[in-house]
Amino acid sequence: MSENAMRRLVVSKVVVNMAVGTSGEKLMKAAQILEKLTGQKPSFRKAKRTIKDFGIRKGENIACIVTLRGEKALDFLKRALTAVDFKVKRSSFDPHGNFAFGVKEHISLPGVKYDPELGIHGFDVCVTVERPGYRVERRRRKRSKVGASHRVTKTEAMEFVEKELGVTLI
Repeated sequence: MSENAMRRLVVSKVVVNMAVGTSGEKLMKAAQILEKLTGQKPSFRKAKRTIKDFGIRKGENIACIVTLRGEKALDFLKRALTAVDFKVKRSSFDPHGNFAFGVKEHISLPGVKYDPELGIHGFDVCVTVERPGYRVERRRRKRSKVGASHRVTKTEAMEFVEKELGVTLI
């Protein structure tokens, strides 16, 4: 007897975020790096409030972000996990089965060479783990909730990441 296809876990999306903290040339260089790493054009994120100590004004672009789905997401995730030696902290998982980790230097990804014009930037990787059927929560017509028994738990996501992606939890 085969396992129910609706109960299997899937990486639904991988979000790559480079928070620079300032707009201008530094942010544009980070956006170029992110585009080279992911193969997608990043979108920019604005500051929510003014922080005078850091020189940030409300509404100013301070970060760039890319959302990857499908095969692109899995390919990038495997490269990013290589940069952190396939080790993720247990505390990085939230109660809904999502997890995140950071990469200190983008040049630690395999196949990426250092470019002195762009410099070195770190980035965060946030991974969403879901089951098929989560679309009912996001669609426009006949929207409904995903039941508690169908939601992904922290332990299920940890087991999935260990088994499917070969990650060591520390």
